[in-house]
Amino acid sequence: MFDKILIANRGEIALRVVRACREMGIASVAVHSTADSDAMHVRMADESVCIGPPPSTDSYLSIPAIVSACEITGAQAIHPGYGFLSENAAFVQVLEDHGITFIGPSAEHIRLMGDKITAKETAKSLGIPVVPGSDGGVADVETALRTAAEIGYPVIIKATAGGGGRGMKVAHNAGELEVAFRTARSEAKAAFGNPEVYMEKYLQRPRHIEVQVFGDGNGRAVHLGERDCSLQRRHQKVLEEAPGPVITAEERARIGGICAEAMAKLNYRGAGTIEFLFEDGEFYFIEMNTRLQVEHPVTEAVYGVDLVREQIRVAAGEPMSFAQADLVPRGHAIEVRINAEKLPNFAPSPGRITQYHAPGGLGVRIDSAIYDGYKIPPYYDSLIGKLIVHGRDRPEAIARLSRALGELIVDGVDTTVPLFRALLEEPDIQRGDYSIHWLERWLAQNLA
Repeated sequence: MFDKILIANRGEIALRVVRACREMGIASVAVHSTADSDAMHVRMADESVCIGPPPSTDSYLSIPAIVSACEITGAQAIHPGYGFLSENAAFVQVLEDHGITFIGPSAEHIRLMGDKITAKETAKSLGIPVVPGSDGGVADVETALRTAAEIGYPVIIKATAGGGGRGMKVAHNAGELEVAFRTARSEAKAAFGNPEVYMEKYLQRPRHIEVQVFGDGNGRAVHLGERDCSLQRRHQKVLEEAPGPVITAEERARIGGICAEAMAKLNYRGAGTIEFLFEDGEFYFIEMNTRLQVEHPVTEAVYGVDLVREQIRVAAGEPMSFAQADLVPRGHAIEVRINAEKLPNFAPSPGRITQYHAPGGLGVRIDSAIYDGYKIPPYYDSLIGKLIVHGRDRPEAIARLSRALGELIVDGVDTTVPLFRALLEEPDIQRGDYSIHWLERWLAQNLA
Protein backbone atom coordinates (compact mmCIF):
# COMPACT_ATOMS: atom_id res chain seq x y z
CA MET A 1 0.00 0.00 0.00
CA PHE A 2 1.11 3.56 -0.68
CA ASP A 3 2.61 5.68 2.09
CA LYS A 4 1.71 9.00 0.47
CA ILE A 5 -0.76 10.10 -2.22
CA LEU A 6 -0.89 13.42 -4.03
CA ILE A 7 -4.33 14.71 -5.03
CA ALA A 8 -4.23 16.52 -8.37
CA ASN A 9 -7.51 18.40 -7.91
CA ARG A 10 -9.32 20.92 -5.74
CA GLY A 11 -12.61 21.54 -3.94
CA GLU A 12 -14.95 18.88 -2.63
CA ILE A 13 -13.46 15.97 -4.58
CA ALA A 14 -9.96 16.73 -3.28
CA LEU A 15 -11.34 16.80 0.25
CA ARG A 16 -13.17 13.52 -0.44
CA VAL A 17 -9.86 11.83 -1.34
CA VAL A 18 -8.06 13.37 1.66
CA ARG A 19 -10.66 11.79 3.94
CA ALA A 20 -10.30 8.37 2.31
CA CYS A 21 -6.52 8.55 2.69
CA ARG A 22 -6.82 9.45 6.36
CA GLU A 23 -9.09 6.47 7.04
CA MET A 24 -6.57 4.20 5.29
CA GLY A 25 -3.59 5.62 7.21
CA ILE A 26 -2.06 7.14 4.08
CA ALA A 27 -0.47 10.60 4.12
CA SER A 28 -2.05 13.06 1.66
CA VAL A 29 -0.55 15.91 -0.35
CA ALA A 30 -2.76 18.74 -1.62
CA VAL A 31 -1.69 20.84 -4.57
CA HIS A 32 -3.22 24.27 -5.05
CA SER A 33 -3.11 27.48 -7.01
CA THR A 34 -2.47 30.80 -5.30
CA ALA A 35 -6.25 31.40 -5.40
CA ASP A 36 -6.81 28.26 -3.30
CA SER A 37 -4.29 28.88 -0.52
CA ASP A 38 -7.07 28.93 2.08
CA ALA A 39 -9.10 26.09 0.55
CA MET A 40 -10.37 23.34 2.84
CA HIS A 41 -8.55 20.54 0.99
CA VAL A 42 -5.30 22.43 1.60
CA ARG A 43 -6.08 22.81 5.30
CA MET A 44 -7.07 19.17 5.74
CA ALA A 45 -4.24 17.46 3.85
CA ASP A 46 -1.05 16.41 5.62
CA GLU A 47 1.08 18.48 3.22
CA SER A 48 0.42 21.08 0.54
CA VAL A 49 2.32 22.48 -2.44
CA CYS A 50 1.49 25.62 -4.39
CA ILE A 51 1.77 24.78 -8.09
CA GLY A 52 0.98 28.06 -9.82
CA PRO A 53 -1.27 31.09 -10.35
CA PRO A 54 -5.11 30.94 -10.53
CA PRO A 55 -5.62 29.95 -14.19
CA SER A 56 -6.04 26.17 -14.42
CA THR A 57 -3.67 25.95 -17.37
CA ASP A 58 -0.88 27.27 -15.14
CA SER A 59 -1.71 25.19 -12.07
CA TYR A 60 -4.15 22.26 -11.97
CA LEU A 61 -3.50 21.41 -15.63
CA SER A 62 0.27 21.88 -15.42
CA ILE A 63 1.75 18.39 -15.69
CA PRO A 64 5.35 19.52 -14.95
CA ALA A 65 4.21 21.34 -11.79
CA ILE A 66 2.24 18.34 -10.52
CA VAL A 67 5.03 15.85 -11.24
CA SER A 68 7.50 18.18 -9.51
CA ALA A 69 5.21 18.33 -6.46
CA CYS A 70 5.25 14.52 -6.38
CA GLU A 71 9.02 14.41 -6.50
CA ILE A 72 9.41 17.11 -3.85
CA THR A 73 7.05 15.42 -1.39
CA GLY A 74 7.88 11.80 -2.19
CA ALA A 75 4.29 10.93 -3.12
CA GLN A 76 4.15 7.50 -4.76
CA ALA A 77 0.75 7.88 -6.41
CA ILE A 78 -1.64 10.50 -7.74
CA HIS A 79 -5.41 10.55 -7.44
CA PRO A 80 -6.83 12.80 -10.18
CA GLY A 81 -10.40 13.23 -8.90
CA TYR A 82 -12.60 14.19 -11.84
CA GLY A 83 -12.14 16.90 -14.44
CA PHE A 84 -8.74 18.53 -14.97
CA LEU A 85 -6.24 15.73 -15.81
CA SER A 86 -8.40 12.76 -14.79
CA GLU A 87 -8.88 11.54 -18.39
CA ASN A 88 -5.63 12.77 -19.89
CA ALA A 89 -3.74 9.79 -21.32
CA ALA A 90 -0.58 11.84 -21.87
CA PHE A 91 -0.54 12.71 -18.15
CA VAL A 92 -0.83 9.03 -17.22
CA GLN A 93 2.03 8.20 -19.58
CA VAL A 94 4.24 10.86 -17.98
CA LEU A 95 3.51 9.44 -14.53
CA GLU A 96 4.40 5.93 -15.70
CA ASP A 97 7.67 7.28 -17.11
CA HIS A 98 8.46 8.82 -13.72
CA GLY A 99 7.53 5.73 -11.71
CA ILE A 100 4.44 7.35 -10.18
CA THR A 101 1.23 5.31 -9.93
CA PHE A 102 -1.92 6.79 -11.45
CA ILE A 103 -4.96 5.88 -9.38
CA GLY A 104 -7.18 5.06 -12.31
CA PRO A 105 -7.13 3.09 -15.57
CA SER A 106 -4.23 2.70 -17.96
CA ALA A 107 -3.30 5.32 -20.53
CA GLU A 108 -4.38 2.82 -23.21
CA HIS A 109 -7.92 2.54 -21.82
CA ILE A 110 -8.22 6.32 -21.41
CA ARG A 111 -7.24 6.79 -25.06
CA LEU A 112 -9.57 4.02 -26.17
CA MET A 113 -12.63 5.56 -24.50
CA GLY A 114 -11.63 9.21 -24.90
CA ASP A 115 -12.46 9.27 -28.61
CA LYS A 116 -16.23 8.91 -29.07
CA ILE A 117 -16.01 6.98 -32.34
CA THR A 118 -13.39 4.52 -31.10
CA ALA A 119 -15.33 4.11 -27.85
CA LYS A 120 -18.52 3.28 -29.74
CA GLU A 121 -16.73 0.77 -31.97
CA THR A 122 -15.11 -0.81 -28.91
CA ALA A 123 -18.44 -0.98 -27.07
CA LYS A 124 -20.08 -2.67 -30.05
CA SER A 125 -17.26 -5.24 -30.26
CA LEU A 126 -17.70 -6.00 -26.54
CA GLY A 127 -21.42 -6.64 -26.90
CA ILE A 128 -22.62 -3.35 -25.42
CA PRO A 129 -25.76 -2.06 -27.24
CA VAL A 130 -25.19 1.15 -29.20
CA VAL A 131 -27.37 3.82 -30.81
CA PRO A 132 -27.85 3.35 -34.58
CA GLY A 133 -25.57 5.79 -36.36
CA SER A 134 -22.65 6.43 -38.68
CA ASP A 135 -19.73 4.03 -38.97
CA GLY A 136 -17.05 6.40 -37.74
CA GLY A 137 -16.75 10.06 -38.58
CA VAL A 138 -18.87 11.88 -41.15
CA ALA A 139 -16.65 13.91 -43.47
CA ASP A 140 -19.11 15.91 -45.60
CA VAL A 141 -22.73 16.96 -46.01
CA GLU A 142 -23.45 14.37 -48.73
CA THR A 143 -22.36 11.53 -46.44
CA ALA A 144 -24.40 13.05 -43.61
CA LEU A 145 -27.54 13.11 -45.79
CA ARG A 146 -27.06 9.48 -46.86
CA THR A 147 -26.48 8.34 -43.29
CA ALA A 148 -29.54 10.22 -42.01
CA ALA A 149 -31.69 8.64 -44.71
CA GLU A 150 -30.51 5.19 -43.59
CA ILE A 151 -31.05 5.59 -39.82
CA GLY A 152 -34.07 7.93 -40.04
CA TYR A 153 -34.74 11.43 -38.69
CA PRO A 154 -34.33 13.08 -36.29
CA VAL A 155 -30.54 12.71 -36.01
CA ILE A 156 -27.95 14.23 -33.71
CA ILE A 157 -24.47 15.30 -34.83
CA LYS A 158 -21.75 15.08 -32.17
CA ALA A 159 -18.12 16.10 -31.93
CA THR A 160 -15.79 13.09 -31.86
CA ALA A 161 -13.65 14.70 -29.17
CA GLY A 162 -16.59 16.45 -27.52
CA GLY A 163 -18.28 16.81 -24.19
CA GLY A 164 -20.52 19.16 -22.25
CA GLY A 165 -22.88 19.66 -25.19
CA ARG A 166 -20.39 21.48 -27.39
CA GLY A 167 -20.26 20.46 -31.04
CA MET A 168 -23.69 18.81 -30.70
CA LYS A 169 -26.62 19.66 -33.01
CA VAL A 170 -30.01 18.07 -33.81
CA ALA A 171 -31.60 17.93 -37.28
CA HIS A 172 -35.24 16.90 -37.78
CA ASN A 173 -35.14 16.81 -41.57
CA ALA A 174 -32.78 17.11 -44.55
CA GLY A 175 -33.34 20.86 -44.68
CA GLU A 176 -31.94 21.31 -41.17
CA LEU A 177 -29.12 18.83 -41.55
CA GLU A 178 -26.74 20.90 -43.69
CA VAL A 179 -26.73 23.85 -41.28
CA ALA A 180 -26.51 21.56 -38.24
CA PHE A 181 -23.60 19.62 -39.75
CA ARG A 182 -21.53 22.72 -40.55
CA THR A 183 -22.31 24.35 -37.19
CA ALA A 184 -21.34 21.22 -35.26
CA ARG A 185 -18.01 20.95 -37.11
CA SER A 186 -17.26 24.61 -36.52
CA GLU A 187 -18.05 24.36 -32.80
CA ALA A 188 -16.03 21.16 -32.48
CA LYS A 189 -12.97 22.74 -34.03
CA ALA A 190 -13.24 25.84 -31.84
CA ALA A 191 -13.81 23.90 -28.60
CA PHE A 192 -11.57 20.85 -29.07
CA GLY A 193 -9.23 21.65 -31.97
CA ASN A 194 -10.76 18.71 -33.86
CA PRO A 195 -13.64 19.29 -36.32
CA GLU A 196 -14.51 15.61 -36.78
CA VAL A 197 -18.13 14.70 -36.05
CA TYR A 198 -20.27 11.57 -36.12
CA MET A 199 -24.02 11.01 -36.33
CA GLU A 200 -26.56 9.04 -34.33
CA LYS A 201 -30.30 8.47 -34.25
CA TYR A 202 -31.87 11.13 -31.99
CA LEU A 203 -34.16 9.51 -29.42
CA GLN A 204 -37.36 11.41 -28.56
CA ARG A 205 -37.81 10.97 -24.77
CA PRO A 206 -34.81 9.03 -23.49
CA ARG A 207 -33.51 8.88 -19.97
CA HIS A 208 -29.80 9.18 -19.18
CA ILE A 209 -28.79 6.00 -17.37
CA GLU A 210 -25.20 5.25 -16.38
CA VAL A 211 -23.78 2.00 -15.05
CA GLN A 212 -21.03 2.09 -12.44
CA VAL A 213 -18.33 -0.48 -13.17
CA PHE A 214 -15.19 -1.44 -11.31
CA GLY A 215 -12.29 -3.66 -12.37
CA ASP A 216 -9.08 -4.93 -10.80
CA GLY A 217 -7.04 -4.75 -14.01
CA ASN A 218 -6.57 -8.53 -14.01
CA GLY A 219 -9.70 -9.73 -15.75
CA ARG A 220 -12.13 -9.36 -12.85
CA ALA A 221 -14.86 -6.73 -12.94
CA VAL A 222 -18.22 -5.98 -11.34
CA HIS A 223 -21.05 -3.49 -11.74
CA LEU A 224 -22.66 -1.45 -8.98
CA GLY A 225 -26.01 -0.86 -10.59
CA GLU A 226 -27.12 2.28 -12.35
CA ARG A 227 -27.74 5.97 -11.73
CA ASP A 228 -30.44 8.03 -13.42
CA CYS A 229 -28.95 11.38 -14.45
CA SER A 230 -31.76 12.56 -16.73
CA LEU A 231 -32.33 15.93 -15.07
CA GLN A 232 -29.91 18.06 -17.08
CA ARG A 233 -29.46 21.65 -18.14
CA ARG A 234 -27.42 22.25 -21.30
CA HIS A 235 -26.25 18.64 -21.13
CA GLN A 236 -24.92 19.19 -17.60
CA LYS A 237 -26.30 16.96 -14.84
CA VAL A 238 -28.23 18.69 -12.06
CA LEU A 239 -29.75 15.85 -9.98
CA GLU A 240 -28.84 12.16 -9.91
CA GLU A 241 -30.45 9.19 -8.21
CA ALA A 242 -29.90 5.49 -7.68
CA PRO A 243 -31.43 3.13 -8.45
CA GLY A 244 -33.08 4.51 -11.58
CA PRO A 245 -36.82 5.04 -10.92
CA VAL A 246 -37.86 3.14 -14.06
CA ILE A 247 -35.20 0.42 -14.20
CA THR A 248 -36.35 -3.05 -13.16
CA ALA A 249 -34.17 -5.56 -11.31
CA GLU A 250 -34.09 -7.67 -14.48
CA GLU A 251 -32.95 -4.74 -16.62
CA ARG A 252 -30.32 -3.85 -14.03
CA ALA A 253 -28.93 -7.38 -13.99
CA ARG A 254 -28.94 -7.56 -17.79
CA ILE A 255 -27.18 -4.30 -18.63
CA GLY A 256 -24.95 -4.48 -15.54
CA GLY A 257 -23.83 -7.97 -16.49
CA ILE A 258 -23.03 -6.88 -20.04
CA CYS A 259 -20.95 -3.94 -18.78
CA ALA A 260 -19.08 -5.95 -16.14
CA GLU A 261 -18.24 -8.66 -18.66
CA ALA A 262 -16.98 -6.04 -21.13
CA MET A 263 -14.69 -4.49 -18.50
CA ALA A 264 -13.35 -7.90 -17.55
CA LYS A 265 -12.46 -8.58 -21.19
CA LEU A 266 -10.60 -5.25 -21.34
CA ASN A 267 -8.72 -5.91 -18.07
CA TYR A 268 -10.01 -2.51 -16.98
CA ARG A 269 -8.60 -1.15 -13.71
CA GLY A 270 -10.45 1.04 -11.24
CA ALA A 271 -13.74 2.94 -11.40
CA GLY A 272 -15.52 3.70 -14.65
CA THR A 273 -18.98 4.66 -15.83
CA ILE A 274 -20.69 3.44 -18.98
CA GLU A 275 -23.37 5.91 -20.03
CA PHE A 276 -26.54 5.06 -21.93
CA LEU A 277 -29.67 6.58 -23.33
CA PHE A 278 -32.64 4.46 -22.25
CA GLU A 279 -35.95 4.43 -24.11
CA ASP A 280 -38.74 1.85 -24.46
CA GLY A 281 -36.83 -0.74 -22.47
CA GLU A 282 -33.66 -0.50 -24.57
CA PHE A 283 -30.20 0.76 -23.60
CA TYR A 284 -28.04 2.65 -26.13
CA PHE A 285 -24.36 3.32 -25.37
CA ILE A 286 -23.30 7.00 -25.40
CA GLU A 287 -19.79 7.03 -23.94
CA MET A 288 -17.59 5.77 -21.14
CA ASN A 289 -16.02 7.95 -18.46
CA THR A 290 -12.74 6.42 -17.29
CA ARG A 291 -12.79 8.07 -13.87
CA LEU A 292 -14.78 8.64 -10.72
CA GLN A 293 -18.03 10.53 -11.36
CA VAL A 294 -19.32 13.61 -9.53
CA GLU A 295 -22.40 11.57 -8.61
CA HIS A 296 -20.55 8.55 -7.17
CA PRO A 297 -21.93 9.16 -3.63
CA VAL A 298 -25.42 7.88 -4.53
CA THR A 299 -23.92 4.56 -5.56
CA GLU A 300 -21.86 4.47 -2.37
CA ALA A 301 -25.02 5.08 -0.32
CA VAL A 302 -27.05 2.35 -2.02
CA TYR A 303 -24.30 -0.29 -2.14
CA GLY A 304 -22.47 0.59 1.09
CA VAL A 305 -19.00 0.80 -0.47
CA ASP A 306 -16.24 3.43 -0.55
CA LEU A 307 -15.32 3.79 -4.21
CA VAL A 308 -12.32 6.03 -3.54
CA ARG A 309 -10.86 3.54 -1.06
CA GLU A 310 -11.38 0.79 -3.62
CA GLN A 311 -9.65 2.86 -6.33
CA ILE A 312 -6.62 3.22 -4.08
CA ARG A 313 -6.60 -0.49 -3.20
CA VAL A 314 -6.58 -1.79 -6.78
CA ALA A 315 -4.06 0.85 -7.89
CA ALA A 316 -1.74 -0.54 -5.21
CA GLY A 317 -2.21 -4.04 -6.62
CA GLU A 318 -4.62 -5.34 -4.00
CA PRO A 319 -7.71 -7.35 -4.99
CA MET A 320 -11.19 -5.85 -4.94
CA SER A 321 -12.78 -6.15 -1.51
CA PHE A 322 -16.14 -7.31 -2.91
CA ALA A 323 -17.53 -9.71 -5.49
CA GLN A 324 -20.65 -9.26 -7.62
CA ALA A 325 -22.68 -11.41 -5.23
CA ASP A 326 -21.88 -8.97 -2.40
CA LEU A 327 -23.32 -6.00 -4.26
CA VAL A 328 -27.02 -5.79 -3.40
CA PRO A 329 -28.73 -2.38 -3.67
CA ARG A 330 -30.47 -1.18 -0.53
CA GLY A 331 -32.86 1.77 -0.44
CA HIS A 332 -32.74 4.86 -2.63
CA ALA A 333 -30.31 7.79 -2.82
CA ILE A 334 -30.52 11.21 -4.47
CA GLU A 335 -27.81 13.83 -5.04
CA VAL A 336 -28.28 17.47 -5.96
CA ARG A 337 -25.41 19.60 -7.24
CA ILE A 338 -25.28 22.91 -5.41
CA ASN A 339 -23.68 25.59 -7.55
CA ALA A 340 -22.78 29.18 -6.69
CA GLU A 341 -25.01 30.59 -9.43
CA LYS A 342 -27.66 33.29 -9.62
CA LEU A 343 -31.08 32.30 -10.88
CA PRO A 344 -32.80 32.57 -13.31
CA ASN A 345 -29.83 32.83 -15.69
CA PHE A 346 -27.42 30.57 -13.76
CA ALA A 347 -24.73 33.27 -13.87
CA PRO A 348 -21.67 32.41 -11.72
CA SER A 349 -21.86 33.94 -8.24
CA PRO A 350 -18.38 33.93 -6.71
CA GLY A 351 -17.78 35.79 -3.47
CA ARG A 352 -17.40 35.42 0.29
CA ILE A 353 -19.65 33.09 2.27
CA THR A 354 -20.86 35.00 5.29
CA GLN A 355 -22.73 32.13 6.95
CA TYR A 356 -22.75 28.39 6.32
CA HIS A 357 -24.71 25.67 8.07
CA ALA A 358 -24.68 22.10 6.80
CA PRO A 359 -27.74 19.88 7.19
CA GLY A 360 -27.49 16.67 9.18
CA GLY A 361 -29.48 13.79 10.55
CA LEU A 362 -30.15 10.24 9.45
CA GLY A 363 -29.30 9.50 5.83
CA VAL A 364 -27.86 12.95 5.03
CA ARG A 365 -24.38 13.52 3.59
CA ILE A 366 -22.89 16.71 2.22
CA ASP A 367 -19.68 16.71 0.21
CA SER A 368 -18.44 20.29 0.22
CA ALA A 369 -15.24 22.20 0.86
CA ILE A 370 -16.86 25.53 1.80
CA TYR A 371 -16.91 27.08 5.28
CA ASP A 372 -17.84 30.32 7.05
CA GLY A 373 -15.75 33.12 5.57
CA TYR A 374 -14.58 31.09 2.57
CA LYS A 375 -14.19 33.15 -0.59
CA ILE A 376 -15.33 31.31 -3.70
CA PRO A 377 -12.81 32.16 -6.44
CA PRO A 378 -14.08 33.17 -9.88
CA TYR A 379 -11.63 30.98 -11.81
CA TYR A 380 -13.15 27.52 -11.53
CA ASP A 381 -16.34 25.49 -11.84
CA SER A 382 -19.26 26.89 -9.83
CA LEU A 383 -19.96 23.60 -8.01
CA ILE A 384 -19.58 24.27 -4.27
CA GLY A 385 -21.18 21.18 -2.82
CA LYS A 386 -23.24 18.04 -3.26
CA LEU A 387 -26.11 17.17 -0.97
CA ILE A 388 -26.78 13.43 -0.86
CA VAL A 389 -29.63 11.70 0.94
CA HIS A 390 -30.45 8.02 1.43
CA GLY A 391 -33.77 6.49 2.43
CA ARG A 392 -35.45 3.11 2.57
CA ASP A 393 -37.31 3.96 -0.63
CA ARG A 394 -37.66 6.83 -3.10
CA PRO A 395 -40.48 8.69 -1.30
CA GLU A 396 -38.47 8.66 1.93
CA ALA A 397 -35.38 9.92 0.07
CA ILE A 398 -37.40 12.78 -1.46
CA ALA A 399 -38.83 13.75 1.93
CA ARG A 400 -35.34 13.63 3.46
CA LEU A 401 -33.91 15.77 0.66
CA SER A 402 -36.65 18.35 1.14
CA ARG A 403 -35.94 18.49 4.85
CA ALA A 404 -32.16 18.75 4.34
CA LEU A 405 -32.51 21.56 1.78
CA GLY A 406 -34.55 23.45 4.36
CA GLU A 407 -31.71 23.14 6.89
CA LEU A 408 -28.95 24.17 4.51
CA ILE A 409 -27.76 27.79 4.86
CA VAL A 410 -25.29 29.39 2.45
CA ASP A 411 -25.33 33.18 2.81
CA GLY A 412 -23.24 35.77 0.96
CA VAL A 413 -23.56 34.22 -2.50
CA ASP A 414 -26.43 33.03 -4.66
CA THR A 415 -26.92 29.27 -5.04
CA THR A 416 -29.12 26.83 -6.93
CA VAL A 417 -30.82 25.59 -3.73
CA PRO A 418 -34.15 27.34 -4.58
CA LEU A 419 -34.23 25.40 -7.86
CA PHE A 420 -34.22 22.06 -6.04
CA ARG A 421 -36.88 23.16 -3.56
CA ALA A 422 -39.12 24.01 -6.51
CA LEU A 423 -38.34 20.80 -8.40
CA LEU A 424 -39.30 18.61 -5.44
CA GLU A 425 -42.81 20.11 -5.58
CA GLU A 426 -43.32 18.94 -9.16
CA PRO A 427 -45.55 15.85 -9.60
CA ASP A 428 -43.35 14.54 -12.45
CA ILE A 429 -40.29 14.60 -10.18
CA GLN A 430 -42.18 12.95 -7.34
CA ARG A 431 -43.28 10.19 -9.72
CA GLY A 432 -39.86 9.90 -11.38
CA ASP A 433 -41.49 10.61 -14.74
CA TYR A 434 -38.94 12.68 -16.66
CA SER A 435 -36.57 12.48 -19.62
CA ILE A 436 -33.35 14.29 -20.53
CA HIS A 437 -35.46 17.09 -22.05
CA TRP A 438 -37.76 17.63 -19.05
CA LEU A 439 -35.69 20.15 -17.10
CA GLU A 440 -34.93 22.42 -20.06
CA ARG A 441 -38.66 22.67 -20.80
CA TRP A 442 -39.53 23.25 -17.15
CA LEU A 443 -36.93 26.00 -16.85
CA ALA A 444 -38.25 27.71 -20.00
CA GLN A 445 -41.74 27.78 -18.48
CA ASN A 446 -40.87 28.62 -14.87
CA LEU A 447 -37.76 30.81 -15.01
CA ALA A 448 -38.62 33.05 -17.97
